[in-house]
Amino acid sequence: MPANTTAPSGPPGTAGSTAGKKTGRKKGRRARLIVLLLVLALVAGIGYGAFWSVSTVRASYPQTNGTIKLDGLDGDVEVKRDGYGIPQLYADSDADLFRAQGFVQAQDRFWEMDVRRHMTAGRLSEMFGSGQVDTDAFLRTLGWRKVAQQEYDEVLSKETKKNLQAYADGVNAYLEGRDGKDISVEYAALGLTNDYKPEKWTPVDSVAWLKAMAWDLRGNMQDEIDRALMYSRLDEKQIGQLYPDYPYEKHKPIVRGGAISSVTGKFDPDATPSSSGLGSDTTEQGVGGQGATGQGATGTQGATGTQDTTGQGVTAQSAAEGVQTQLASLSDSLAEIPALLGPNGNGIGSNSWVVSGDYTTTGKPLLANDPHLAPQLPSLWYQMGLHCREISATCQYDTAGYTFSGMPGVIIGHNQDIAWGFTNLGADVSDLFLEKVSDDGYLYDGKVKPFTVRDETIKVAGGKSRKITIRETNNGPLVSDRNSEMEKVGQKAPVTGTAVPDRADGYAVALKWTALDPGRSMDAVFELNRAKDFPSFRKAAEHFEVPSQNLIYADTKGNIGYQAPGKIPVRKNGDGTMPSPGWSSEYGWKKDPIPFEELPYEYNPKRGYIVTANQAVVDDKKYPHLLTKDWGYGSRSQRINDLIESKIKGGGKISTEDMQKMQMDNTSEIAALLVPELMKINISDKSVREAQKLLEGWDYTQEPDSAAAAYFNAVWRNILKLAFGDKLPKELRVEGECLNVRRADSSGPIDERHKLVRECGRRDATSAQPDGGDRWYQVVRNLMDDQKSDWWKSPRSGRDEATETRDELFARALKDARWELTAKLGKDINTWSWGRLHQLNLKNQTLGTEGPGPLKRLLNRGPWNLGGGEAAVNATGWNAAGGYDVVWVPSMRMVVNVGDWDKSRWINLTGASGHAFAAHYTDQTDKWVKGELLDWSFGTDAVAATTADTLTLKP
Repeated sequence: MPANTTAPSGPPGTAGSTAGKKTGRKKGRRARLIVLLLVLALVAGIGYGAFWSVSTVRASYPQTNGTIKLDGLDGDVEVKRDGYGIPQLYADSDADLFRAQGFVQAQDRFWEMDVRRHMTAGRLSEMFGSGQVDTDAFLRTLGWRKVAQQEYDEVLSKETKKNLQAYADGVNAYLEGRDGKDISVEYAALGLTNDYKPEKWTPVDSVAWLKAMAWDLRGNMQDEIDRALMYSRLDEKQIGQLYPDYPYEKHKPIVRGGAISSVTGKFDPDATPSSSGLGSDTTEQGVGGQGATGQGATGTQGATGTQDTTGQGVTAQSAAEGVQTQLASLSDSLAEIPALLGPNGNGIGSNSWVVSGDYTTTGKPLLANDPHLAPQLPSLWYQMGLHCREISATCQYDTAGYTFSGMPGVIIGHNQDIAWGFTNLGADVSDLFLEKVSDDGYLYDGKVKPFTVRDETIKVAGGKSRKITIRETNNGPLVSDRNSEMEKVGQKAPVTGTAVPDRADGYAVALKWTALDPGRSMDAVFELNRAKDFPSFRKAAEHFEVPSQNLIYADTKGNIGYQAPGKIPVRKNGDGTMPSPGWSSEYGWKKDPIPFEELPYEYNPKRGYIVTANQAVVDDKKYPHLLTKDWGYGSRSQRINDLIESKIKGGGKISTEDMQKMQMDNTSEIAALLVPELMKINISDKSVREAQKLLEGWDYTQEPDSAAAAYFNAVWRNILKLAFGDKLPKELRVEGECLNVRRADSSGPIDERHKLVRECGRRDATSAQPDGGDRWYQVVRNLMDDQKSDWWKSPRSGRDEATETRDELFARALKDARWELTAKLGKDINTWSWGRLHQLNLKNQTLGTEGPGPLKRLLNRGPWNLGGGEAAVNATGWNAAGGYDVVWVPSMRMVVNVGDWDKSRWINLTGASGHAFAAHYTDQTDKWVKGELLDWSFGTDAVAATTADTLTLKP
């Protein structure tokens, strides 16, 4: 650190971390897991103690037949489970229905629910010890639980609160009188290491889960960080090439027409966009939102340098150094938070589409949905039906679908009138702000304002409690307070303007995020469950503020529709792609978000279908509001569009089976682009040429038994590494991979500036770059015609000569891929298959994620060899920088036969049960792997015909 600078002021009790502390935590955590291993060995019946082990395991299995007394019920509730343990509940009042839902979900999934609520409250240390203190401190800083409490106290409707309380009562009725070992086998293990006992469930525990959901679907925060980190190696033009414009002509947006009406001021799907283009709330800008030639709070002007606004003589390269440190540290902190919904990056998302009855074999709409999330055990989803025996003012629900354990209602599914599905809209709803701070507060418009401060205590199992102080500015909590490296925030961040504060004390980083304001998303869940037509569906969508989701719709009258909801900010300046100055009122957000009436929607479009798969919602040149600059690039959505259009144009009708087949489509868009060029490369090495011939006649489908798919994906991985990965800064590269690179800064003695230094990657393999998502498809597509682009240049390595052209780099990738697969799969190419590389392992999300191998084998399941791949419709995602393992999946699949509900089909990734050795732990997984779906009974007679167990809950 330069002698004339100091670190930003930090609060007392900051839960920072050093390498030594991390090492100590890992050792302590490993010791704890060894104890757990010994306990679970007994629980599983390994070695002696088999009788006790069997009884311990069975003690937590739910009762599914007979009767149970449940205090608080007004009448009997029937719980009918089918052969896969999926429950359908029948009651005579809303209160009884949700009380029973809480009881039944706790029977099957309470360990999962308990871990989730401790995560959202920043209380994981109470269960798992000191290794979780830093994670808890960061989560407390974000304040998920605090905001959830505000929502419950101040915002949510009385009816929603009643339903939440009934649900909590049901959970607590299940917990009453039960020891931990009677709830789940994990508690039997945990009880040997600390005295943890589950607390009563509260309504706020349910509300807080929506914050975790919003976090993992928050939009472009990682892209915002990554762009800034790239400045240590790349200039503005190069970064622009790695974040190309969305290809609207090639990949159609969700909403293909419409505009905000000049008469009503509302979005009208039939209106014609004005020729004026972008509206007043968006600003054409370069990196950082400062204009095409300017800079943002952390931007530079590429190779040309940055203006000196502080008299400190800051150069472009040295100015960026402090920002690299601060944002790399923030990225590390974000990575510590459990990604319960999966890695956040390009390629991850979801598929949903709906086809009008005009083009279906049923004459009614068909609706499909498969959200792409992290593979976990048990699955994030819990299938369930909630049925009032008679619909009335006091019993309003007849719905079924996918629920979250720990939260009442149905998230995705259908009722007796409508069906709906979700995909992530990807709106940019979070921004990072650089803040000028001191012990007295933070600078804003030339004046020092006091922080909003709160102190919190983190209780630690087996250790002393930790106290932390959380500071907030008008832009949000200071996330930089939670990491020791982040204390160096913004020491040299280049900024523009006439009132730039002295940077001697550095800058801190605040997070502004819509989910940190109280909202009504919990109200929206119940409103969706009760909706009967498109107007009531849209009314529910209006309240679904965070996370912002694409909502598709179909009803029994034959209508189909789409709505883009969400609380989406309007920025005073900038486009959200780079951190902004927090000390000026010229930046930040306007008071009100984009009005719901101005958000895009469609209703019965003439083309007869709607596809949402995380592509652009609307062409931003024809829409006046900025939703985001970081859409998914539309490979999956366009493939679905093409499959539907080919069927319709061929005069055919789309069936339920067709929808199911589309969900399993394995076609690779990038293979169709690259293989013709790869086959033109002249390869002299016999073994490499043998592998190259695998691509001859390949149809670009990624079946699990395909040798061609295995080889192509290895070639693609190596193209990305050679062309891009080796040129990215260490903060983006995969952890442990080291390179000799030239110094990134221009400071120090002249003779030292061009020397090679050893740099090792720092990022987790699931989120490193280049990840190979469809953003990288577009990057490569844009460069294909430029044989001599600098991106194709790769230095000499070992016996490999340096490459200067595209085809030289392709030839080297063909060679490197051959020898990589030889090492992984063997020399004989006839034994290669994509599935052997591309495997799914299901891991218990707590005790199964790390620790000794025997512990993992007790709780985890797999592997399964999968087809599909990155940005395919069958989106079994993998990160090209990190390897071939599956890192996200279609977490469930459904095809809804609207109006003929009992002919609908569904599947879950795992099973209904969260009990590690129960029959329904993973009983759906084999069918999921094969692309099969289960029959989905909804009507009373259909449910009765498939019922295997009936439990009656009595008052």
